[in-house]
Amino acid sequence: MKKQTEKRRFGYIRVSSKTQNEGRQRDALLNEGILERDIFIDKQSGKDFSRPAYQQMIQSLQPGDEIVILDLDRLGRSYSEMAKEWNYITEERECNIRVINYPLLNTAQEEKTLDRRFIAKLTFEILSYVGEKEKSEIQRRQREGIESAKAKGVRFGRTKIPRPEGFEGIYQRVLRREITNRQAMRELNLKPNTYYAFVKELTLEKP
Repeated sequence: MKKQTEKRRFGYIRVSSKTQNEGRQRDALLNEGILERDIFIDKQSGKDFSRPAYQQMIQSLQPGDEIVILDLDRLGRSYSEMAKEWNYITEERECNIRVINYPLLNTAQEEKTLDRRFIAKLTFEILSYVGEKEKSEIQRRQREGIESAKAKGVRFGRTKIPRPEGFEGIYQRVLRREITNRQAMRELNLKPNTYYAFVKELTLEKP
């Protein structure tokens, strides 16, 4: 495929939810000269690359084009998956990536300079390693914190709802068929799951 003489520049924005504002990222891309029409925005998690705007941008790429993002984590959350995507864009699609907040993460070639693609890839590998190391360390500290709290008697999960006063008497009326289970739930102001959990608990208590 013949390369274009003039590259196109695309901006990519990702926020984790529809309620988050993408203004900061948009302003940064516009300040870099990216045209509004060439900015692609996804409002969803970065757990994978199955994002509509991102895929639309990737399908639009031609050799020599450039993708500009504000921060590396806007590309995705998993460094291992990002590494694959980074190689796909730069090697297979023959395009460039530039991360505004990380000047070394710029794969564009420039005359009379070192191989920027190599420097960018090396920098990305280092950041990937640090990111995964940091994630593992956070998970380790969380596990240790939970184990320590459990050892001190701290209980995790939902707080158990105490059995309502008079539950047994009302349930005895159910057993005598004076009222239905549904009526008992209304009187006790309990949801079905909670009501039947108490029924089971009460049954187990009986000799």
